[in-house]
Amino acid sequence: MNPRFGGPGAALTCFVLLAAITVSAQTGDKYTARLGMVPAANAAQQASVTGRGTATAALAGNKLTINGTFDGLPAAAIAARLHLGIAKGARGKAIADLTITKGTSGTLSGSVDLTAAQIEALRQGRLYLQVHSERGIPPEQGKVQPEVDNSNLWGWLLR
Repeated sequence: MNPRFGGPGAALTCFVLLAAITVSAQTGDKYTARLGMVPAANAAQQASVTGRGTATAALAGNKLTINGTFDGLPAAAIAARLHLGIAKGARGKAIADLTITKGTSGTLSGSVDLTAAQIEALRQGRLYLQVHSERGIPPEQGKVQPEVDNSNLWGWLLR
C-alpha cells in the first residue's frame, strides 16, 4: 500500500502552515526593556535619579515601534531617546527622539526606521532607551553631554 499525501486534509495543512508563516512575518521580533536608574557618580546625583518603568518594542521589517510607561521621576520628563551603544551595556549617541508625557509619570512611544547596521545592533543588545527629566544627573561643570545630561532612567532593549 502506498500512502499518499492529498485530498482535503493536505489542503487544510498547507493553509494552516501558510497562515502561520504569514503571521510570523508580520509580527516580527519582540524586545523588552526595564527602565531603571542611570548610574550616578555621587550622593548628590543619586538624589536626582529616581524612577522606574518598562517598555516593549517590535521590529517589523526595518520599523521599530516602541511603547512604554514610567513613574517616580523627581521632576517632569523632558525627553525620551533611543540610543545606539558602542557595545552591549555601554552608552552611545542618541539616534531618535521619542514622544513622552511631560510629567513625573506617563508614557513614551515612537516608531523609528532603522538601518541594517542599527537592526544588527538591536539584535546584539546595543540599543537602549533613555528618559531625561528637569532634574536628572546635572551636566559636569563646563561640560555638555547630551547623552547623559538630566538623565534619570535607561533600559536596554533585549529579547
